[in-house]
Amino acid sequence: MLRLFAWKHFPGSTLRSFHTSRAIFSSNAAQPLASLAQEQRQSYIHHIGKHPLVYRNVGQHLRLAAEKYPNNEAIVSCHENIRLTYSEVLEKVDRLAASFYQLGLQKGDRIGIWAPNGTQFYLSALAAARAGLISVGINPAFQTPEAEYSLNKVGIKALIAAEKHRTQNYYEMLTRIIPELQTDRTGQLRSKKVPSLQTVIFDNDSGPSLPGTISFKDLYNLATEQDLSLIESIQTKISPDSGTNLQFTSGTTGKPKAALMSHYGFVNNGIHIAKRNEFDLKQHRICLQVPLFHAYAMVIGVMAAITYGTTLVLPGAGYRPFESLEAIIKEKCTVIYGTPTMYVDLVNQIRQSKIQLPSVDLAVTGGATCSPKLFMDIQEALGVRQVKTVFGMTEASAVLFQSLHDDSKENVLGTVGHLTDHYEAKVVDGDGNVVPFGAPGELWVRGYGTMLGYWEDEIRTKETIDVDKWLKTGDQFVLREDGYGQIVGRLKEVIIRGGENIFPKEIEDFLNTHPAILETHCVAVLDERMGEEVCAFVRLKDPAHTVDMQGIGEFCRGKIAHFKIPKYLRVLEEFPKTTSGKVQKFRLQEMFKNESKEKLFYF
Repeated sequence: MLRLFAWKHFPGSTLRSFHTSRAIFSSNAAQPLASLAQEQRQSYIHHIGKHPLVYRNVGQHLRLAAEKYPNNEAIVSCHENIRLTYSEVLEKVDRLAASFYQLGLQKGDRIGIWAPNGTQFYLSALAAARAGLISVGINPAFQTPEAEYSLNKVGIKALIAAEKHRTQNYYEMLTRIIPELQTDRTGQLRSKKVPSLQTVIFDNDSGPSLPGTISFKDLYNLATEQDLSLIESIQTKISPDSGTNLQFTSGTTGKPKAALMSHYGFVNNGIHIAKRNEFDLKQHRICLQVPLFHAYAMVIGVMAAITYGTTLVLPGAGYRPFESLEAIIKEKCTVIYGTPTMYVDLVNQIRQSKIQLPSVDLAVTGGATCSPKLFMDIQEALGVRQVKTVFGMTEASAVLFQSLHDDSKENVLGTVGHLTDHYEAKVVDGDGNVVPFGAPGELWVRGYGTMLGYWEDEIRTKETIDVDKWLKTGDQFVLREDGYGQIVGRLKEVIIRGGENIFPKEIEDFLNTHPAILETHCVAVLDERMGEEVCAFVRLKDPAHTVDMQGIGEFCRGKIAHFKIPKYLRVLEEFPKTTSGKVQKFRLQEMFKNESKEKLFYF
């Protein structure tokens, strides 16, 4: 091919040289052509995209939005009755960022946010980015042991927390971990269990300051005008390549890992998500139902919205379908973000109440797989003009595949979308060799949004990202030549319940501490509403005894988050195993499918 190409572009070549080239090419034609044909059939795509990447940090991205869209509403928090424009957000964010320095925090320090959805979380995360700190979202459903693990895992230096949320009293929970909070001087905490933590900030507008803590509202008064000008001046010193956010993410063994995400990944993924969702064509208002501690909300929600001055609407502190519908109607939302479970609830709520929603342009579903039937229900029951899917992973700054703006119904229902701009994707077999298009294998991706690594965990980082910077997703995938993909299974055992990632070993290890249980293995089982639920298969220490189901439920509550508590329990005398002694979890899932639910213990 090279010689033929050379002759074509150099017409001065002699006839003899042409014949010589042709003869040489012809004599070896079969092998190059076969090799080329094989290469073209390989499951590899590089989608360059039309719009270049930008070299910008999150703080600069926010400032640009405040300059371009100063009077656009940035966030509407329905349950707090708060509305903030982009100019107001930047002013509050910079005051918070300056106050963080007054508290002794320095660039690169980790600041935890343990709170439900609200302006406190939104502003704190952006302020951390403007200050060059690394924000750490902590699930508001976490119980005391989980919170303690999170604080220590990444060495959190300051913690911002809500006072209460539903049944959670965060101050009481913290005092169990850090009893010194009630006696040490404010801002000078010396904790035995969490030695990195120095400052605790509480949003407690309803009452007096809690012992040992700083009131969140008082942070706005700590900074001077000179401090505020400093925040803008340091933006050029915060590298887009540096870390901005730590996400606790899934795994199949041990406790959650903490993925360090870069400014560069957050900003650019947000930009290209916004482009595909056509935010540049209309001033949209997004009903954001997903939690802010998750990459879905932070990147697909916050970063994409900032790109074009789009409005985020928070229906409530936590997800409740009736609050979402009220927010969509009252705030005239044109876009809805949610997990499949959330859409199941919205569809049911609409059909039961017969509420008429305003015209909704777009519904985006992500966080878990969505059935074709649910796609159709969303479009019909909610009256949505277009339904899109996004697929990705936290370690890739959220979105890897996303529906295009003009996708056919077949592509929307049958795929997870088209590869996002500026990413490479390939599908490989168990030895890392690329398989042909249409053949299943593990999806590997490479691009700008790849995480910087798991926090202080070099071994697991190298297991996930190879020497050539390919990120191994753990998903069994089929890639098409046109850039669309389809999930056909998961190589990982992680359970995704309503968008929440659950690690089986964590539950197994906990249930094994029950005095009656000898051994536990947890698997994902299909659930119409949640997508997946947890089924725990256990073997008892004494087969003659029975397990008190209500007692096991009580054993879990208050010690692990509610969404981790198994929905189903099955007692076995022996587990199905391979000849090498490894438990065959797929056989456990088959047993669940084959047996009626009446034979399964439920709690």
